[in-house]
Amino acid sequence: MEERKRIPFLLWPFWALFKLVLWILQFTGRLLGAILGLVFAIIGVVLSMTIIGAIIGVPLVVLGVMLMIKAIFG
Repeated sequence: MEERKRIPFLLWPFWALFKLVLWILQFTGRLLGAILGLVFAIIGVVLSMTIIGAIIGVPLVVLGVMLMIKAIFG
């Protein structure tokens, strides 16, 4: 039987983001995932140059970096 692991409540957003990154990489492939991660990171940096855009830009940078790391080393 497969045993389900319980994710602590405070770590759930990170787990969900990691699962999203894994799904995107399985769907698009490594090379496209790395390119998409780079694009997300660049857009996030550009958006972070404004105060209001930083709310969306910082998570985009994090998502882009996670995509690139998973595409290269995963």
